[in-house]
Amino acid sequence: MSFTLNDIALLLVALAIGLILGLMMSGRGKYRRAWRDEQAAHRAMVKDRDAQLEAANARIVELEKRTVPVGAAPVAGVVAERDDLSRIKGLSQAQEVSLNEAGYQRYGQIAALNGEQEAALEARLGLTPGTIARENWREQARALEGSGQRKGLFGRASTPV
Repeated sequence: MSFTLNDIALLLVALAIGLILGLMMSGRGKYRRAWRDEQAAHRAMVKDRDAQLEAANARIVELEKRTVPVGAAPVAGVVAERDDLSRIKGLSQAQEVSLNEAGYQRYGQIAALNGEQEAALEARLGLTPGTIARENWREQARALEGSGQRKGLFGRASTPV
């Protein structure tokens, strides 16, 4: 019996495929076990993530219960109505929020600032010393307080009701 070169090549290919298939099948389920272990680890990770999300949502609900709604009655010591301090040139919205947190909500409070309070506000807002005096915040606040007009919708002036 003589084999040609093509017969030998086909026999070697068949042996290689058989060897590969035999090794894959004789893994005694190790790939299946690895897959199950990976699934279990994934389920545990998802369960942990869900628990963290639930805890975060519970914390959010707790914090929302503590905060006062926007339209609620003011707390004692808090000014019920605030002036739009960002109308003062040189004062941004973020700085207005910082001023409100510091207790300055009305133009009259800005107009009544003394030098010591100016320095403290400049430090709180991160401004260079002398900025409030240089930009005339007190004079602008006096003018806005004296005008009695507040900006309405689309920047139109409206008189208070």
